[in-house]
Amino acid sequence: MTAAAPRLLDSLAEIAGDYDALFCDLWGCLHDGVRAYPAAVEALRGFRAAGGVVVLMTNAPRPRGSVIRQLDRLQVPEDCWDRVVSSGDAALASVRRGEWGRKVVHIGDPKRDEPFFEDAGVERVSDPADADSVVVTGLRDDHAETPEDYRDELRTLQLRRLPMLSANPDVHVDVGPRRVFCAGALAVAYEAIGGETRAYGKPHPPIYDIGRREAEAALGRPLDDDRILCLGDGVLTDVKGAVAEGLDCVFVTGGLAAERLGADPESPDPERLAEYLAEHRLSPRYAIGRLR
Repeated sequence: MTAAAPRLLDSLAEIAGDYDALFCDLWGCLHDGVRAYPAAVEALRGFRAAGGVVVLMTNAPRPRGSVIRQLDRLQVPEDCWDRVVSSGDAALASVRRGEWGRKVVHIGDPKRDEPFFEDAGVERVSDPADADSVVVTGLRDDHAETPEDYRDELRTLQLRRLPMLSANPDVHVDVGPRRVFCAGALAVAYEAIGGETRAYGKPHPPIYDIGRREAEAALGRPLDDDRILCLGDGVLTDVKGAVAEGLDCVFVTGGLAAERLGADPESPDPERLAEYLAEHRLSPRYAIGRLR
């Protein structure tokens, strides 16, 4: 089975009038972890100026307040978005409900990911024998480590039959010119040795449920799914999630998949794009080189 070819866009403005809300990914779309993309900022401003609301939807493992502070550091202007929804928000809600017990082993950067635990209602422990579950927010040092560095630790956790919460389903992300591993990479490694994992960010339903509520609150009225547009560069997160939710999607080809889709990240090769999507058996309605 081959995936239907998406309509290639030159700009978001071509279709903006068909939608009331945009669920927009961050990394690879609005910024690269180092700087904001000026053309993307202007595209979001244009969508809002036409009456739409922009919900920034990210698989970042930290709550929205932490994400907003990062946006400020990257000089993403507040007038290009309305609401922020993170994978950390969705995952944290499940932790607060007690779904992961009250004692957890944490894998992640202890300083950067501290906001996740500030009001989580759980105790972090070092001994797996004392834990109810594992919460993964990322690698402890994603500049130097890979999932292979966690092989023995993951095996110990799996032998204790501890379920793992991946607060970020992404396997990797691009930070400027560097590609680094995320929490999702450890979840994949854990599953490979028989571990049980669960995630709440894209492509999983909980983050979309939060996104709908936030969009309706910003609009001040109910919102039909056919008036929601998703945009992102992750085929197995942004595109897969949107398709599963029955939402229209713009696949940003100049992000994570850029090297697969031609020499010019601003303009994907149509044949390579069709092959790439067929490989994943996914059919976004639209595609664009970069958000603009």
